[in-house]
Amino acid sequence: MHKVVMTLALSLALSLPAAAQTIYRTTDAQGNVVFTDDPKRGGEAMELDPLTVVPSRPVQPLSSASPGRADGTTRYGEPGQPFMPYDVFAIASPEQETTLPTGAAGNAQVRLAIRPDLRDDHRVRLLVDGQVSQSAMHTDTFLLSNLNRGEHRVQAELLDASGAVRHRTSPLTLFVQRASVNLPSNPNNPANH
Repeated sequence: MHKVVMTLALSLALSLPAAAQTIYRTTDAQGNVVFTDDPKRGGEAMELDPLTVVPSRPVQPLSSASPGRADGTTRYGEPGQPFMPYDVFAIASPEQETTLPTGAAGNAQVRLAIRPDLRDDHRVRLLVDGQVSQSAMHTDTFLLSNLNRGEHRVQAELLDASGAVRHRTSPLTLFVQRASVNLPSNPNNPANH
């Protein structure tokens, strides 16, 4: 019941103009709290602070010269359309600060979350430690192989049809464990020969 009263108060407050308003709080026969802007109903007068209104940005119309579908309409995400940002462009897995165990041999699958789906004319490339690891491809999954032992920073870049970088993921840190030839238990250790 408290939710109903709060919802009623909020909807009443939102229906009033943005200037400071006076509303009246009363209790009905069933004990429910009622808010009204009608002073004739009586009750305790309450001053509401003015609402903050943030105007929206103007919508930019698509150029009539931009290519579209056969019916003359255009659709977000079609190749040839002006670049539109993605709602999500991030590394989904592995998780931040994942440690790849010795048995993984420095191999890891990197999967991206891209929404809406990757446009046909966009490509993604992977960077490891700031260097291009794999060339740009139309995919959301990459395989890193034979990473050296230690810490690595992985990022993905989104390239538009012209090859310009349009988005870059936040850096992901990976730790790689690799067997060392210098371990006494390693049969390849030169000290064991």
